[in-house]
Amino acid sequence: MELYRVFIAIEIENIDVLNKLIKVKDAFKATKADIKTIENENIHLTVRFIGEVPLDTVKAIQESLKNLKDIPVFNMYIRGIGAFPSLTRPRVIWAGITNGVTYLKEIRRRIEQYLRRLGIRPDTHEFTPHITLARVKGRRGIDKVIKLLEIYQDYEFGESPVTRVKLKRSILRPQGPLYLDLYEVLLKH
Repeated sequence: MELYRVFIAIEIENIDVLNKLIKVKDAFKATKADIKTIENENIHLTVRFIGEVPLDTVKAIQESLKNLKDIPVFNMYIRGIGAFPSLTRPRVIWAGITNGVTYLKEIRRRIEQYLRRLGIRPDTHEFTPHITLARVKGRRGIDKVIKLLEIYQDYEFGESPVTRVKLKRSILRPQGPLYLDLYEVLLKH
């Protein structure tokens, strides 16, 4: 039985904001530190990573996403760069969301409900909306990374509309993952 590695995402619809995210991500890449940056075309906000599921579950997830249609279109404001677990011990470098968090959390809450009904184990991590830009792989060049985290800590990327939520498939490849859109639900206009 073929399994599909899937997740639910929101893409950055404002091209100017996306270009700023790419610019900052490239600044981290230019440090030559031991980090792996996200491919430009893969930059997004993950609402919920689901993992590997069979096709019938993928279809059931698609069906359940239709229940998001009554959530109105909204804007999310992207501001600041941070790191998990901390700025001094970065493992994941991300851009933060300051406005639109309430809607994002409502989308996540509903998705979590739908997935539980489908028998998918709940994600116990608190949902902190963010856009991953890079993952730190080792300590080489970490001082330069920490310095950039400080420089971009309050960087204003801007506002991007959220008009759709997507179910995506991730195909892992040596050159980086390939993300394919499986389904999208349009929010209420």
